[in-house]
Amino acid sequence: MIRNIAIGADIGGSHISCAAVDLNAGKVLRDTFSERAVNNQAQAVEIISVWASCLADVLNKISFNDVKGIGFAMPGPFDYVNGICLIRGVAKYENLYGFNIADAIVSSLEVEESFKARFMNDASSFAVGEAWAGKASKVNRSMSITLGTGFGSAFIKDRIPVVDGHEVPKLGCVYHLPFNGAIADESFSTRWFIGSYKKATGKDVQGVKEIADLATRDKVAQGLFTEFGDNLGIFLSPWLKKFQAEMLVIGGNISYAYNLFGKVFEARLAKEKCYCKVEISNLKEDAALLGSAYLFDNNFWKAVQHALPLM
Repeated sequence: MIRNIAIGADIGGSHISCAAVDLNAGKVLRDTFSERAVNNQAQAVEIISVWASCLADVLNKISFNDVKGIGFAMPGPFDYVNGICLIRGVAKYENLYGFNIADAIVSSLEVEESFKARFMNDASSFAVGEAWAGKASKVNRSMSITLGTGFGSAFIKDRIPVVDGHEVPKLGCVYHLPFNGAIADESFSTRWFIGSYKKATGKDVQGVKEIADLATRDKVAQGLFTEFGDNLGIFLSPWLKKFQAEMLVIGGNISYAYNLFGKVFEARLAKEKCYCKVEISNLKEDAALLGSAYLFDNNFWKAVQHALPLM
């Protein structure tokens, strides 16, 4: 019997992960999972080759006849409708600028031209995965954020990303909004923790995990998590209220330290009269794989057409 399967692919700053997803069950088929490190400064041909190798590994573990296509969770800027990379001016994947990724992947995999590759913003893919098969699956309105190298976010209504209208900011995300004299991405990412700890102590650290490990005995580390949680609550509460979000789902590497900032964050939300339920993602990285594969659910694909050009 032919199964209802699509491949989800999550394009990170220095890696690709992908797996087959059962669209009927809403589950990642773990035995098909594959991952590769990627040099994001490499030439386009090399990057595409690594991506194709990872995807081919997944395809070799399942019947090709079962696969409806490949969905990509892709960082922007990107033409999500036509599959063309628009990244430049940042230190990753600049050599892909102007490339039609859909055509390049289909050609590299040596599959028929009718084989489909579809694309969605990586933060939106994470949020859709949570709304379809994760913590937000029981609510109609949710916001999901990823706290890590950058500050990803998406607003979801009935599983569809909301990217325009009065309820959400421009682009349907919040990383670019002003906060503390810069954009929010500067305050709610790994860079903020590393930079703030260096400024306070003169010491270099590698990442948030290292600061979290110090928090039981280091008052500076403790203070940074308190400040982070309070600021996150101040920043998010107006948008959560405006969107009437029933739930906020938090993912990304910094979410592993939620025990160090969660109480302060939720206290600030309550103080701002924002009563949205807060959940930490159980799906973690699988959420983006699920959300990108979900592009091959026929009803979702029809409904998301409006949003893709505006991501």
